[in-house]
Amino acid sequence: MARDYLVYLEAAGVTSLDVAGSASVYGFLDSLLGRWAQSAMWSVASNFRPFLKFTRRRDLLDALAMANPRRHHGIVPTLSDADEQFVVRACTEGKVSARDAAITLLALVPGLRACDIIALHLGDIDWRGSTIGIVQAKTGNPLTLPLLPMIAGKLADYVLNERPASGDAHVFLRSVAPHVALAEHASIYVVTTKTFRAAGVKDVKAGTRALRHNAASRLLRAGTPLPTISAVLGHASQDSTTVYLSMDAEHLRACVLPLPQGAVR
Repeated sequence: MARDYLVYLEAAGVTSLDVAGSASVYGFLDSLLGRWAQSAMWSVASNFRPFLKFTRRRDLLDALAMANPRRHHGIVPTLSDADEQFVVRACTEGKVSARDAAITLLALVPGLRACDIIALHLGDIDWRGSTIGIVQAKTGNPLTLPLLPMIAGKLADYVLNERPASGDAHVFLRSVAPHVALAEHASIYVVTTKTFRAAGVKDVKAGTRALRHNAASRLLRAGTPLPTISAVLGHASQDSTTVYLSMDAEHLRACVLPLPQGAVR
């Protein structure tokens, strides 16, 4: 973004940042619309902002703030009730390993992020209190979740019977040597995709982002207040939870106002 902005200024005959005014920021953003979708302009602004901070030009930063590109949130499809039950049954009826079942259920039910599943330690599980307590990798905030019986059962089965002997304190380890913690988000995606395939659920995205959206959608349909959903999902701000409102079709229909008589002929 810094390079593109400087090239834009040069093309406009501006050869010094000292004489670049606020209008140059608006003009630069407009010039990108031919190459960037409107929905991507929030990302453009996020990448452009550090350069403007580096220049210490408060007027340019204010111009970027005034442009106010909005973040675009696409509507992520959710699982049907039938597909969700197929996945849960595959996990609880032994169609996949205890490790893969526990990982999938943690993503599907409480909606844990992939990074938090990877970072989960044995000491984070309170078996007697039936809770999981973590510090979220994305927000740095502490989060305590109830350890539901079906998840606890698969976790216990994995730890007691499947988990390789290792000095690594992470809960989930590679199933083949070296038995170390899972390395990246892709490893979680491989696990959840394999579980969905075993459940007979096809043509559905099985990444943790989709499963996280599914967990939020299920809570909304149950009438759970947004602050509670925000707490369960571990959002740093309740505003982050409002994106899930787009999936609650039944409640959205209740907000639709009827057309006044005579408005349509």
